[in-house]
Amino acid sequence: MLCRVDTTLQIAPSILAADFSRLGEEVSAVAPHIDLLHVDVMDGHFVPNISLGIPVIASLRPVTDVKFDCHLMMLNPDFYFEPLRSAGADSVSVHLEVFPNPTDAARGARASDLDFGLAVNPPTPFDAVEPYIELCDMVVVMSVNPGFGGQSFIEATLKKVELIRNFVESHGLLTDIQVDGGIGAANIRRARDAGANVFVAGSSVFGTADPVQAIEELRGKLREAQ
Repeated sequence: MLCRVDTTLQIAPSILAADFSRLGEEVSAVAPHIDLLHVDVMDGHFVPNISLGIPVIASLRPVTDVKFDCHLMMLNPDFYFEPLRSAGADSVSVHLEVFPNPTDAARGARASDLDFGLAVNPPTPFDAVEPYIELCDMVVVMSVNPGFGGQSFIEATLKKVELIRNFVESHGLLTDIQVDGGIGAANIRRARDAGANVFVAGSSVFGTADPVQAIEELRGKLREAQ
């Protein structure tokens, strides 16, 4: 059962880094300690990797009540909104690089009773996403190039986080800002200080001997000097 430790700063472990041979067990173990479960769905076209799909999401839904945050690295993600919702997804994030104008995608997600997020790759500038922030429940700033776990954090993406945070606050929005890629104990505070409030952690959680302890370490770093 979800145990929300902080309603503003949210930890979202990515199951891309989990052991797929015991995925249900790994998710069940961390679920009481997290805010969202980050699910990367890749099609092998928008990104070169293929990850998992709707049957896996549906099989995980009975394991936990935690919200499923589905990051759709796909060329036609809107085709799958309704099937994803039926499988148990709570939110979907699509890429601005796929939808240069995401208005219809946002409308489609909400018609399927899904929260809507918009993801932007490291080279995509703030100016490209700015016109659409008000459409979003969440903006996802990719801090690695999408498609593979275990990459190094791209420090320059924090400036984009700052600009999005300034926009959100100056317009009185409640939009979450997620940082996805290379997040761990060494840099999560910098991401927080830049303005992020949702943190995707893959290898730094599931790649450790004790994922629950790793989550608590990340939370400890977020609490420092707030």
